[in-house]
Amino acid sequence: MPSFVNLKFITCSLLLPLAAAGQYNVSVAVTQLPPYHPQQADLFLAGSFNGWNPADTAYRFQHEGNTYRLNISLPPGEYVCKITRGSWEKTECKTDGSDIPNRVFRIGRDTAINWRVDCWTDRFPRPARLSTASPQVQVLDTAFLIPQLNRTRRIWIYLPKDYASGQRRYPVVYMQDGQNVFDDATSFSGEWGVDEYLDSTGTPCIVVAIDHGAQQRLKEYNPYNLDSIAGEGKKYAAFLAKTLVPYIDKKFCTRPHARDRILAGSSMGGLISFYTALMYPEIFGGAAVLSPAFWTARPLAETVKEKAKSFQGKMFAYAGEKESAKMVSDMQSIFGLMQQNSKGKYQIDINPEGRHTESEWRKVFPKALEWLLGR
Repeated sequence: MPSFVNLKFITCSLLLPLAAAGQYNVSVAVTQLPPYHPQQADLFLAGSFNGWNPADTAYRFQHEGNTYRLNISLPPGEYVCKITRGSWEKTECKTDGSDIPNRVFRIGRDTAINWRVDCWTDRFPRPARLSTASPQVQVLDTAFLIPQLNRTRRIWIYLPKDYASGQRRYPVVYMQDGQNVFDDATSFSGEWGVDEYLDSTGTPCIVVAIDHGAQQRLKEYNPYNLDSIAGEGKKYAAFLAKTLVPYIDKKFCTRPHARDRILAGSSMGGLISFYTALMYPEIFGGAAVLSPAFWTARPLAETVKEKAKSFQGKMFAYAGEKESAKMVSDMQSIFGLMQQNSKGKYQIDINPEGRHTESEWRKVFPKALEWLLGR
């Protein structure tokens, strides 16, 4: 998601009563909009508190005269966000059309916030970005069927430089949010550079990257219901294990063992990677779980207690202390249960300065992959 930098135009005043135990009332008002702003347009708040969903109806502003207002409850901590008109193609920007940093606000008590929006991105043509994908990357299918969800999705594949020699078989890494894995031209806010890393190191592995489903991402990557959003993650996990893996094993020179299949993802992608490895330990023997959005999966702890005993593989977990109020503690809690209830191997990496950004995950992914592929 977008980078984390302080933004101008944030003013806060303190209110009085506590909303609920451990949470505070937050009143956000947008008091100034561009002159051309569509009068009936809905506004939404997307950020670290709702999986960066740009059209989350639970974070839709109410239109009151010339002001848009949103009342929410949040636990104490630092949060980052942006205002949208329902998609990332219609998000706030500077008056010249350039991107603005994320809004940053800290909650320690009931708070009122006043913001203004200077401009919207859809007023400006977006310049085309050049592809940065390595020659080893190709699009496997632009519309690969996900039968469990009756949808199609673009899927990318990275094949090592010596693949054509046919002399060996390779472990496979299955990565979520495929738009961000190889190519800056398709990424939201910068690619992970997985292909450049593999090219430069000669790491012998295949990488399969599955695009997220845009507005469906929050549903597909969550195995559980979240408020009014019905989770579809169980079906998506079944797709990875029962449809995609057999297809890749049939078409490519893979090592057909669980220990040689790794899942990887960040945020919601980290959640579904963790869940899929947990539910299908006979298929996947490892996972890179980066900045996992465990807070969106309230029943996850019970699932871990029930299923962890079957997992005997490896998991690399990463979180930054400057991501959100509960990112690190939630991750530590879930992985503490994994360590208590399974014989798996775990490496936990906590960065005191780490934030919720593609650039952070790009830096930590090589470390995760090297550990997961090590024997």
